[in-house]
Amino acid sequence: MSKTETVTATFESAGAIYKAAKKVKEAGFQKWDVHTPFPIHGMDEAMGIKRSKVPRFTLVGGVTGFCTGMLMVWFMGAYDYALIVGGKPYFSPVFTAPIAYELTILFAAFGTLAGMFLTNCLPRPHHRIMDHPKWSRATDDAFILAIDSDDPKFEKDETKSFLKELGGDDICFIGA
Repeated sequence: MSKTETVTATFESAGAIYKAAKKVKEAGFQKWDVHTPFPIHGMDEAMGIKRSKVPRFTLVGGVTGFCTGMLMVWFMGAYDYALIVGGKPYFSPVFTAPIAYELTILFAAFGTLAGMFLTNCLPRPHHRIMDHPKWSRATDDAFILAIDSDDPKFEKDETKSFLKELGGDDICFIGA
């Protein structure tokens, strides 16, 4: 069997694919995914997907931006070119707030973008699931469940019959 094969099944409704996703998770499959035309409430829990790590990257970027803004203004105003203007101190957090705020937003956005690329394994311009005959309908009205052949529990005939038992239609193998 080729390591690049994926078995897919289409389902009629959001409820049907939700129930199928729960049963696939309970069966112990690990490398599988669901493609739906709209988000389905509770699907992440049904699939056993954990919370994203992207907010951590955002936080690190934001804190880095804030510290960079404060350090930059301190360095310029109190160390590099210390100049007393109107009797004001060399450095005050009040004066640096706009710059620190803007750099917090900018670095947080960069952190989010970097986190998204790293955690989602981007860029990925093409995946074999896109060769599915009904893939163009996955953004309109098709609900597709796909199980990869490199899943430890994958057996071609057993997986096909399992998807059939779940109520899947148009079961096909892609990348064979």
